Amino acid sequence: MNNIGNTEESLAKRLRNGDNGAMREFYSLYAGYLTGVCSRYVTDADDMKDVFQESLIHIITHIVDFSYRGDGSLRAWATKIVVNESLRFLRNTKRNELMLLDREVPDVPEEDDPPISDVPPDVIHSMVSQLPTGYRMVFNLYVFENKSHREIAALLGIKEKSSASQLCRAKNLLAKMIRQYNDK
Repeated sequence: MNNIGNTEESLAKRLRNGDNGAMREFYSLYAGYLTGVCSRYVTDADDMKDVFQESLIHIITHIVDFSYRGDGSLRAWATKIVVNESLRFLRNTKRNELMLLDREVPDVPEEDDPPISDVPPDVIHSMVSQLPTGYRMVFNLYVFENKSHREIAALLGIKEKSSASQLCRAKNLLAKMIRQYNDK
């Protein structure tokens, strides 16, 4: 086992024991990454800070539920909590927008992907954050969390076909934004 695994396993044990130093270490190691995960779903800065804080509270209070499964498992577990807290927040605050996710929409042909090599990552992130809430949720769950349409449907309470349709629409909208950026 490498040093990262030992550190992660040790950190989880220290967190379970209420070690304040471990809490600071956890924050130092993972706050930037987890904030980025949260910001993929929750675009308003104040809301994102609130959701991130709720996520940290959930992580600390539920650390006893964590079981070490190898390198990266603490980060993966914390990421899952942040995603779930973000989805919970959006379900509670964006209910009207999310109800539109499951409506019957005609299939839209998928457009060719535009070249993205000249588009900086922060610009791509900004484009994703501009997607409508439902599109953004499905896109993030599919692309970043590697969820299947069946899993997304279960998480969001929609049909699998709706998830696939929303992903296609999100990708087409992103492609349009990228083309506009490249044409500048």
